[in-house]
Amino acid sequence: MKVKQRYTRIIVVSALFQRPANRGVRLAGVAALIALSLSWGSSSATARSTATYPVGIADQLEPSNMAPPGVRALAGYRRTYVNDFGGTRLPEGWDRFAGIPGGDPSGRFNFRHVVVAQGLLRLKAYRDPAYANQWVTGGLCQCARPMTYGAYFVRSRVTGPGVNSVELLWPYNNTWPPEIDFNEDLSHLNLTTGSVHWTLHENFDMLHINMTQWHTWGVIWTPTYVLYVVDGHPWHIFSVVADVPHIPMVLDFEQRTTCPSFATCPTQPLAMLIDWVAEYQRSK
Repeated sequence: MKVKQRYTRIIVVSALFQRPANRGVRLAGVAALIALSLSWGSSSATARSTATYPVGIADQLEPSNMAPPGVRALAGYRRTYVNDFGGTRLPEGWDRFAGIPGGDPSGRFNFRHVVVAQGLLRLKAYRDPAYANQWVTGGLCQCARPMTYGAYFVRSRVTGPGVNSVELLWPYNNTWPPEIDFNEDLSHLNLTTGSVHWTLHENFDMLHINMTQWHTWGVIWTPTYVLYVVDGHPWHIFSVVADVPHIPMVLDFEQRTTCPSFATCPTQPLAMLIDWVAEYQRSK
């Protein structure tokens, strides 16, 4: 039986946006809204076979039942990096965050909340006794591997609601903007968002989808557009050439509770689980 999922998109065409010049809370004033909807069987064999972009290779030994896509899985590109998060140590080239996140004064990152175990990279949110039982989360970046343009694919899911989980590209020089968020759930289990930030503006798109299920999230960043992909299918494109980022950027993963300052705190420990990362650059 084919299982259908329904996806509803709300697109902010342009929004005035102000935020701290670091990894801050993502909030925007809406200038224009367009509502769209679509559905397709993302969990069916048919959907995988007709996927336009990489999803992965079926493998029951993987935590998500999908191994990373192959070297030539993306037409016109070659795979330049892949990590399946084996072992118990964070791979070389990745750095964890510590301290108070920018724009989230009640939050805190700590190294212990980023764990590699059982084939998964885990970002863990829980009340930490080391910080008077405050909610503490994990964050990290692939800081030693900047790219200007390319394609990123991440196989991930979350375990529960109440924490804002995000997969994004951040400027290598740590000067904001720009920023590309290609999977940010805003603490929800039934939606994600994608956004491109430039100067004081943002292009924002919302996609309704079950975030507790495994999905392959992708972003294809070129000199002329930024394309968002889920499970092999495109769901939004930003193509204002002048506002597409044109500087080296790095891959980041973060979780934030933003509580109690901005949101209600979670009721139980949560995690973002990442099975693998695969990155591609255009073939020469």
